[in-house]
Amino acid sequence: MKAKQIYKEKIAEDGYIQEQVVWLLDTPVTGCRHLFKYRLYFGTDDGVCLVRYDNERGKGDHKHIAGIESPYTFSTMEAAFSDFIADIDSILQNED
Repeated sequence: MKAKQIYKEKIAEDGYIQEQVVWLLDTPVTGCRHLFKYRLYFGTDDGVCLVRYDNERGKGDHKHIAGIESPYTFSTMEAAFSDFIADIDSILQNED
């Protein structure tokens, strides 16, 4: 499975870290129907994961929200980014 990194961004500010990494594959990860391998992460700068979207071999697409893992229905990479940002916004609103 060859992978080409097509996107990477990391932002650290206000006590949080947000990092997105996306690779384009020549064959799907086991459990997925698309050609992306991705990790979308948001957490505190002391290492607490608040939101993470990823796809692992065998697990397929899923997300972690405040320590709870659940399946994620992947449609497009753009939709995944949008859903990820919406979950971050929800977490931050609940912290206020």
